[in-house]
Amino acid sequence: MRDLSKVADPLGDLSIDYVEIYVGNLESAALDWVDRYAFTVVGPGGSADHRSLALRHGLTTLVLTEATSDQHPASEYVAAHGDGVADIALRTADVTAAFAAAAAKGARVRRRPTRHAGAGPEVTAVVEGFGDVVHTLVQRAPGEGPGLPAGFVPALRPDDERPDDVGLLDIDHIAVCLTTGDLAPTVAYYRDVLGFESIFEEHIVVGRQAMESEVVQSPSGSVTLTLIQPDPQADPGQIDEFLKGHQGSGVQHLAFSSPDAVRSVRALSRRGVTFLTTPSAYYDLLGERIALDEQRLEDLRSTNVLADEDHGGQLFQIFTASAHPRHTLFFEVIERQGAETFGSSNIKALYEAVELERTGQRGLER
Repeated sequence: MRDLSKVADPLGDLSIDYVEIYVGNLESAALDWVDRYAFTVVGPGGSADHRSLALRHGLTTLVLTEATSDQHPASEYVAAHGDGVADIALRTADVTAAFAAAAAKGARVRRRPTRHAGAGPEVTAVVEGFGDVVHTLVQRAPGEGPGLPAGFVPALRPDDERPDDVGLLDIDHIAVCLTTGDLAPTVAYYRDVLGFESIFEEHIVVGRQAMESEVVQSPSGSVTLTLIQPDPQADPGQIDEFLKGHQGSGVQHLAFSSPDAVRSVRALSRRGVTFLTTPSAYYDLLGERIALDEQRLEDLRSTNVLADEDHGGQLFQIFTASAHPRHTLFFEVIERQGAETFGSSNIKALYEAVELERTGQRGLER
Protein backbone atom coordinates (compact mmCIF):
# COMPACT_ATOMS: atom_id res chain seq x y z
CA MET A 1 0.00 0.00 0.00
CA ARG A 2 1.22 3.48 -0.86
CA ASP A 3 2.40 5.56 2.12
CA LEU A 4 0.22 8.64 1.71
CA SER A 5 2.24 10.55 4.32
CA LYS A 6 5.05 10.75 1.76
CA VAL A 7 2.96 12.23 -1.06
CA ALA A 8 4.72 15.43 -2.19
CA ASP A 9 1.52 17.40 -2.74
CA PRO A 10 0.31 18.57 0.72
CA LEU A 11 -3.26 18.07 -0.51
CA GLY A 12 -2.52 14.69 -2.10
CA ASP A 13 -3.31 12.51 0.91
CA LEU A 14 -6.79 13.78 1.80
CA SER A 15 -9.25 11.23 3.20
CA ILE A 16 -12.55 11.53 5.07
CA ASP A 17 -11.96 11.82 8.81
CA TYR A 18 -15.59 12.31 9.86
CA VAL A 19 -18.86 13.76 8.59
CA GLU A 20 -20.74 16.19 10.82
CA ILE A 21 -24.52 16.42 10.60
CA TYR A 22 -26.34 19.34 12.21
CA VAL A 23 -29.59 18.18 13.82
CA GLY A 24 -32.57 19.70 15.60
CA ASN A 25 -32.85 16.92 18.20
CA LEU A 26 -29.65 15.16 19.22
CA GLU A 27 -31.20 12.27 21.15
CA SER A 28 -33.68 11.40 18.41
CA ALA A 29 -31.06 11.55 15.66
CA ALA A 30 -28.55 9.45 17.64
CA LEU A 31 -31.17 6.83 18.48
CA ASP A 32 -32.03 6.51 14.79
CA TRP A 33 -28.42 5.89 13.78
CA VAL A 34 -27.82 3.44 16.63
CA ASP A 35 -31.03 1.44 16.34
CA ARG A 36 -31.54 1.42 12.60
CA TYR A 37 -28.03 1.70 11.14
CA ALA A 38 -26.08 -0.14 13.88
CA PHE A 39 -23.77 2.76 14.69
CA THR A 40 -22.12 2.88 18.13
CA VAL A 41 -21.75 6.02 20.23
CA VAL A 42 -18.01 6.51 20.69
CA GLY A 43 -17.82 9.89 22.36
CA PRO A 44 -19.68 13.01 23.54
CA GLY A 45 -18.59 16.57 22.88
CA GLY A 46 -19.91 20.09 23.15
CA SER A 47 -19.60 23.46 24.81
CA ALA A 48 -21.83 26.26 26.03
CA ASP A 49 -23.49 26.67 22.62
CA HIS A 50 -23.88 23.07 21.37
CA ARG A 51 -24.10 19.35 22.21
CA SER A 52 -22.54 16.64 20.06
CA LEU A 53 -22.21 12.88 19.85
CA ALA A 54 -19.74 10.94 17.71
CA LEU A 55 -20.89 7.59 16.32
CA ARG A 56 -19.03 4.94 14.37
CA HIS A 57 -19.79 1.99 12.09
CA GLY A 58 -16.88 0.31 10.35
CA LEU A 59 -14.51 3.08 9.31
CA THR A 60 -17.25 5.74 9.17
CA THR A 61 -17.42 8.33 11.93
CA LEU A 62 -20.48 10.58 12.07
CA VAL A 63 -20.75 13.58 14.38
CA LEU A 64 -24.24 14.76 15.29
CA THR A 65 -24.46 18.32 16.61
CA GLU A 66 -27.41 20.20 18.09
CA ALA A 67 -27.17 23.93 18.80
CA THR A 68 -28.08 25.03 22.32
CA SER A 69 -27.60 28.70 21.46
CA ASP A 70 -28.29 30.89 18.47
CA GLN A 71 -24.56 31.63 18.47
CA HIS A 72 -23.71 28.19 17.09
CA PRO A 73 -23.89 27.79 13.28
CA ALA A 74 -26.06 24.66 13.68
CA SER A 75 -28.93 26.91 14.79
CA GLU A 76 -29.06 28.89 11.54
CA TYR A 77 -28.27 25.81 9.45
CA VAL A 78 -31.14 23.71 10.80
CA ALA A 79 -33.55 26.63 10.48
CA ALA A 80 -32.63 26.98 6.80
CA HIS A 81 -32.17 23.35 5.75
CA GLY A 82 -33.42 21.05 8.49
CA ASP A 83 -31.06 18.26 9.58
CA GLY A 84 -28.20 17.90 7.12
CA VAL A 85 -24.50 17.45 6.42
CA ALA A 86 -22.59 20.56 7.45
CA ASP A 87 -18.94 19.43 7.55
CA ILE A 88 -17.01 16.84 5.56
CA ALA A 89 -13.81 16.72 7.61
CA LEU A 90 -10.71 15.82 5.62
CA ARG A 91 -7.70 14.16 7.20
CA THR A 92 -4.18 15.03 6.08
CA ALA A 93 -0.66 14.41 7.39
CA ASP A 94 0.13 18.13 7.63
CA VAL A 95 -2.75 20.56 8.11
CA THR A 96 -0.53 23.63 8.10
CA ALA A 97 0.99 22.73 4.74
CA ALA A 98 -2.34 21.64 3.24
CA PHE A 99 -4.05 24.81 4.44
CA ALA A 100 -1.26 27.01 3.08
CA ALA A 101 -1.41 25.28 -0.32
CA ALA A 102 -5.21 25.62 -0.53
CA ALA A 103 -5.22 29.23 0.69
CA ALA A 104 -2.55 30.18 -1.84
CA LYS A 105 -4.79 28.79 -4.61
CA GLY A 106 -7.83 30.74 -3.44
CA ALA A 107 -9.53 28.56 -0.81
CA ARG A 108 -12.30 30.34 1.07
CA VAL A 109 -10.93 30.35 4.61
CA ARG A 110 -13.12 29.93 7.71
CA ARG A 111 -10.45 29.23 10.35
CA ARG A 112 -6.68 29.18 10.18
CA PRO A 113 -4.68 26.23 11.61
CA THR A 114 -5.18 25.71 15.34
CA ARG A 115 -3.10 23.35 17.48
CA HIS A 116 -4.93 21.28 20.10
CA ALA A 117 -3.63 19.80 23.35
CA GLY A 118 -4.54 16.38 24.72
CA ALA A 119 -6.36 13.57 22.95
CA GLY A 120 -7.86 14.03 19.50
CA PRO A 121 -6.54 15.87 16.46
CA GLU A 122 -3.22 17.66 16.79
CA VAL A 123 -4.07 20.47 14.36
CA THR A 124 -7.26 21.58 12.58
CA ALA A 125 -8.25 24.31 10.13
CA VAL A 126 -11.48 25.04 8.24
CA VAL A 127 -12.10 25.97 4.59
CA GLU A 128 -15.38 26.33 2.73
CA GLY A 129 -16.72 23.70 0.35
CA PHE A 130 -20.11 24.14 -1.39
CA GLY A 131 -23.31 25.77 -0.18
CA ASP A 132 -23.17 25.88 3.63
CA VAL A 133 -20.88 22.82 3.83
CA VAL A 134 -17.31 23.28 5.09
CA HIS A 135 -14.22 21.09 5.31
CA THR A 136 -12.38 20.83 8.61
CA LEU A 137 -8.80 19.80 7.84
CA VAL A 138 -7.67 17.31 10.48
CA GLN A 139 -4.13 16.23 11.42
CA ARG A 140 -3.66 13.24 13.73
CA ALA A 141 -0.64 11.37 15.01
CA PRO A 142 0.94 9.12 12.33
CA GLY A 143 -0.65 5.68 12.31
CA GLU A 144 -3.63 6.72 14.44
CA GLY A 145 -6.86 4.99 13.44
CA PRO A 146 -10.32 6.58 13.32
CA GLY A 147 -10.40 9.37 15.86
CA LEU A 148 -12.74 11.92 17.40
CA PRO A 149 -13.05 15.65 16.75
CA ALA A 150 -11.25 18.10 19.04
CA GLY A 151 -12.80 18.31 22.50
CA PHE A 152 -14.50 14.91 22.42
CA VAL A 153 -14.02 12.28 25.13
CA PRO A 154 -13.94 8.57 24.17
CA ALA A 155 -17.04 6.87 25.57
CA LEU A 156 -16.41 3.18 25.02
CA ARG A 157 -13.63 0.63 25.19
CA PRO A 158 -13.14 -1.47 22.03
CA ASP A 159 -14.64 -4.54 23.75
CA ASP A 160 -17.83 -2.57 24.34
CA GLU A 161 -18.51 -2.36 20.60
CA ARG A 162 -21.80 -3.99 19.66
CA PRO A 163 -21.87 -6.92 17.20
CA ASP A 164 -22.50 -5.76 13.64
CA ASP A 165 -25.13 -7.54 11.55
CA VAL A 166 -25.16 -4.84 8.88
CA GLY A 167 -21.59 -4.79 7.58
CA LEU A 168 -21.18 -1.25 6.27
CA LEU A 169 -17.51 -0.54 5.58
CA ASP A 170 -16.89 3.12 4.79
CA ILE A 171 -18.20 6.11 2.83
CA ASP A 172 -17.96 5.24 -0.86
CA HIS A 173 -19.01 8.66 -2.14
CA ILE A 174 -21.05 11.72 -1.26
CA ALA A 175 -23.69 13.04 -3.67
CA VAL A 176 -24.16 16.80 -3.83
CA CYS A 177 -26.98 18.76 -5.45
CA LEU A 178 -25.97 22.19 -6.77
CA THR A 179 -28.04 25.08 -7.98
CA THR A 180 -28.09 25.63 -11.74
CA GLY A 181 -24.88 27.27 -12.91
CA ASP A 182 -22.83 26.16 -9.89
CA LEU A 183 -21.50 22.87 -11.29
CA ALA A 184 -18.59 24.25 -13.33
CA PRO A 185 -17.30 26.65 -10.64
CA THR A 186 -17.64 23.99 -7.94
CA VAL A 187 -15.68 21.47 -10.03
CA ALA A 188 -13.05 24.16 -10.68
CA TYR A 189 -12.82 24.94 -6.94
CA TYR A 190 -12.18 21.33 -5.96
CA ARG A 191 -9.83 20.75 -8.88
CA ASP A 192 -7.80 23.97 -8.84
CA VAL A 193 -7.90 24.83 -5.13
CA LEU A 194 -8.20 21.54 -3.24
CA GLY A 195 -6.29 19.34 -5.68
CA PHE A 196 -9.12 16.98 -6.68
CA GLU A 197 -9.33 15.39 -10.12
CA SER A 198 -12.38 15.24 -12.38
CA ILE A 199 -12.86 11.52 -13.10
CA PHE A 200 -16.29 11.23 -14.71
CA GLU A 201 -18.95 13.46 -16.24
CA GLU A 202 -22.31 12.76 -17.76
CA HIS A 203 -25.50 14.34 -19.04
CA ILE A 204 -28.34 12.17 -17.75
CA VAL A 205 -31.72 12.30 -19.49
CA VAL A 206 -34.76 10.69 -17.86
CA GLY A 207 -37.87 11.25 -19.96
CA ARG A 208 -38.34 15.05 -20.09
CA GLN A 209 -36.06 15.57 -17.10
CA ALA A 210 -32.29 15.92 -17.27
CA MET A 211 -29.29 16.66 -15.09
CA GLU A 212 -25.59 17.39 -15.43
CA SER A 213 -23.21 15.32 -13.31
CA GLU A 214 -19.46 15.46 -12.72
CA VAL A 215 -17.46 13.40 -10.23
CA VAL A 216 -14.39 14.81 -8.49
CA GLN A 217 -11.99 12.69 -6.44
CA SER A 218 -9.00 13.37 -4.22
CA PRO A 219 -5.63 12.16 -5.56
CA SER A 220 -5.60 9.46 -2.87
CA GLY A 221 -8.92 8.13 -4.22
CA SER A 222 -10.35 8.30 -0.69
CA VAL A 223 -12.74 11.23 -1.15
CA THR A 224 -15.29 11.14 -3.97
CA LEU A 225 -17.94 13.79 -4.56
CA THR A 226 -20.67 13.28 -7.15
CA LEU A 227 -21.74 16.81 -8.11
CA ILE A 228 -25.12 17.25 -9.82
CA GLN A 229 -27.09 20.22 -11.12
CA PRO A 230 -30.42 20.33 -12.95
CA ASP A 231 -30.50 20.95 -16.69
CA PRO A 232 -32.41 24.25 -16.97
CA GLN A 233 -33.61 23.32 -20.47
CA ALA A 234 -35.47 20.26 -19.15
CA ASP A 235 -38.54 19.83 -16.95
CA PRO A 236 -38.01 20.14 -13.19
CA GLY A 237 -37.07 16.84 -11.51
CA GLN A 238 -35.67 15.32 -8.34
CA ILE A 239 -32.65 17.65 -8.17
CA ASP A 240 -34.94 20.68 -8.38
CA GLU A 241 -37.07 19.18 -5.61
CA PHE A 242 -34.03 18.73 -3.38
CA LEU A 243 -32.86 22.30 -3.98
CA LYS A 244 -36.33 23.62 -3.16
CA GLY A 245 -36.68 21.55 0.02
CA HIS A 246 -33.11 22.15 1.18
CA GLN A 247 -33.21 25.82 0.16
CA GLY A 248 -29.98 25.66 -1.79
CA SER A 249 -27.02 23.43 -2.56
CA GLY A 250 -26.19 20.61 -0.18
CA VAL A 251 -25.52 16.91 0.37
CA GLN A 252 -28.28 14.76 -1.11
CA HIS A 253 -26.98 11.41 0.12
CA LEU A 254 -24.13 9.53 1.74
CA ALA A 255 -23.26 6.23 0.04
CA PHE A 256 -22.00 3.52 2.41
CA SER A 257 -19.92 0.71 0.93
CA SER A 258 -20.74 -2.92 1.73
CA PRO A 259 -19.10 -6.22 0.78
CA ASP A 260 -22.59 -7.71 0.32
CA ALA A 261 -25.39 -5.29 -0.47
CA VAL A 262 -28.13 -7.93 -0.28
CA ARG A 263 -27.02 -9.00 3.20
CA SER A 264 -26.75 -5.40 4.38
CA VAL A 265 -30.18 -4.51 3.04
CA ARG A 266 -31.80 -7.50 4.73
CA ALA A 267 -30.17 -6.61 8.05
CA LEU A 268 -31.06 -2.92 7.77
CA SER A 269 -34.63 -3.76 6.79
CA ARG A 270 -34.99 -5.90 9.92
CA ARG A 271 -33.86 -2.86 11.90
CA GLY A 272 -36.56 -0.68 10.39
CA VAL A 273 -34.76 1.09 7.52
CA THR A 274 -37.10 1.64 4.57
CA PHE A 275 -35.67 1.35 1.07
CA LEU A 276 -37.07 2.48 -2.25
CA THR A 277 -38.95 -0.26 -4.06
CA THR A 278 -38.19 -1.25 -7.63
CA PRO A 279 -40.76 -2.15 -10.30
CA SER A 280 -40.83 -5.84 -11.14
CA ALA A 281 -40.24 -4.93 -14.79
CA TYR A 282 -36.77 -3.70 -13.87
CA TYR A 283 -35.71 -7.26 -12.99
CA ASP A 284 -37.51 -8.70 -16.01
CA LEU A 285 -35.26 -6.52 -18.17
CA LEU A 286 -32.12 -6.70 -16.04
CA GLY A 287 -30.87 -9.95 -17.55
CA GLU A 288 -30.72 -8.26 -20.93
CA ARG A 289 -28.23 -5.71 -19.58
CA ILE A 290 -26.10 -7.71 -17.17
CA ALA A 291 -25.06 -11.35 -16.89
CA LEU A 292 -26.44 -12.64 -13.57
CA ASP A 293 -27.20 -16.17 -12.40
CA GLU A 294 -30.78 -16.96 -11.37
CA GLN A 295 -30.08 -16.99 -7.63
CA ARG A 296 -28.36 -13.59 -7.77
CA LEU A 297 -31.23 -12.16 -9.79
CA GLU A 298 -33.80 -13.44 -7.28
CA ASP A 299 -31.78 -12.07 -4.36
CA LEU A 300 -31.73 -8.67 -6.04
CA ARG A 301 -35.45 -8.82 -6.82
CA SER A 302 -36.37 -9.80 -3.25
CA THR A 303 -34.39 -6.90 -1.75
CA ASN A 304 -34.98 -4.28 -4.49
CA VAL A 305 -31.22 -3.94 -5.01
CA LEU A 306 -30.22 -2.45 -8.38
CA ALA A 307 -27.39 -3.73 -10.57
CA ASP A 308 -25.12 -2.07 -13.10
CA GLU A 309 -21.74 -2.70 -14.70
CA ASP A 310 -18.95 -0.80 -16.37
CA HIS A 311 -15.53 -1.58 -17.84
CA GLY A 312 -14.24 -2.62 -14.40
CA GLY A 313 -17.01 -4.93 -13.28
CA GLN A 314 -20.39 -4.89 -11.57
CA LEU A 315 -21.96 -2.83 -8.82
CA PHE A 316 -25.07 -3.30 -6.70
CA GLN A 317 -26.83 -0.38 -5.05
CA ILE A 318 -29.99 0.70 -3.31
CA PHE A 319 -31.30 3.95 -1.84
CA THR A 320 -33.21 4.48 1.37
CA ALA A 321 -36.51 6.28 1.35
CA SER A 322 -35.87 9.73 2.78
CA ALA A 323 -37.07 10.02 6.37
CA HIS A 324 -36.26 13.73 6.35
CA PRO A 325 -39.28 15.99 6.96
CA ARG A 326 -38.34 17.91 3.80
CA HIS A 327 -37.66 14.69 1.81
CA THR A 328 -34.10 15.79 1.10
CA LEU A 329 -31.29 13.79 2.74
CA PHE A 330 -31.21 10.03 2.23
CA PHE A 331 -28.62 7.23 2.10
CA GLU A 332 -27.27 4.56 -0.22
CA VAL A 333 -25.77 1.09 0.21
CA ILE A 334 -23.35 0.17 -2.57
CA GLU A 335 -21.35 -2.98 -3.29
CA ARG A 336 -18.59 -2.79 -5.88
CA GLN A 337 -17.38 -5.89 -7.67
CA GLY A 338 -14.74 -4.06 -9.71
CA ALA A 339 -17.05 -1.30 -10.98
CA GLU A 340 -15.66 2.22 -10.77
CA THR A 341 -18.67 4.33 -11.80
CA PHE A 342 -21.92 5.15 -9.99
CA GLY A 343 -24.80 3.25 -11.54
CA SER A 344 -26.12 6.02 -13.75
CA SER A 345 -27.52 3.44 -16.16
CA ASN A 346 -29.92 2.47 -13.40
CA ILE A 347 -31.63 5.85 -13.65
CA LYS A 348 -32.59 5.19 -17.26
CA ALA A 349 -33.43 1.53 -16.56
CA LEU A 350 -35.68 2.45 -13.63
CA TYR A 351 -37.46 5.05 -15.72
CA GLU A 352 -38.11 2.51 -18.47
CA ALA A 353 -39.34 -0.05 -15.93
CA VAL A 354 -41.73 2.47 -14.36
CA GLU A 355 -43.07 3.33 -17.80
CA LEU A 356 -43.66 -0.34 -18.58
CA GLU A 357 -45.50 -0.79 -15.29
CA ARG A 358 -47.50 2.39 -15.84
CA THR A 359 -48.60 1.52 -19.36
CA GLY A 360 -49.24 -2.15 -18.65
CA GLN A 361 -46.78 -3.30 -21.31
CA ARG A 362 -44.56 -5.45 -19.06
CA GLY A 363 -46.07 -8.69 -20.26
CA LEU A 364 -45.45 -7.73 -23.89
CA GLU A 365 -41.74 -7.23 -23.20
CA ARG A 366 -41.11 -10.76 -21.91
